[in-house]
Amino acid sequence: QVQLVESGGGLVQPGGSLRLSCAASGFTFSSYAMSWYRQAPGKEREWVATVTATTAGANTNYVDSVKGRFTISRDNAKNTVYLQMNSLKPEDTAVYYCNALGRVLMTTRNYWGQGTQVTVSS
Repeated sequence: QVQLVESGGGLVQPGGSLRLSCAASGFTFSSYAMSWYRQAPGKEREWVATVTATTAGANTNYVDSVKGRFTISRDNAKNTVYLQMNSLKPEDTAVYYCNALGRVLMTTRNYWGQGTQVTVSS
């Protein structure tokens, strides 16, 4: 059974930092691209960052609004993807979701976690 379990969210002051974790199980983690998305109240879900599959070089990409502040990384030994968030702003407030995207036997597999709340406020 596939599971993606996020943790690490919470309340932080502007300028602060948080590290989100997403523990994965039930699939071949290293073969999947792992991403973070977020959804603020009243807004659509937004892509934040991706680290490609290890077989594809584990390259990283970010939405412009978080470049230089957020870092995505993966630890295949722990089946975990991280999102280090620094210099947080109130506009970063959202529910953050972990996503796994891969292909198995010519079929695209797309998995989501349940989300973790990040609130940036003084």
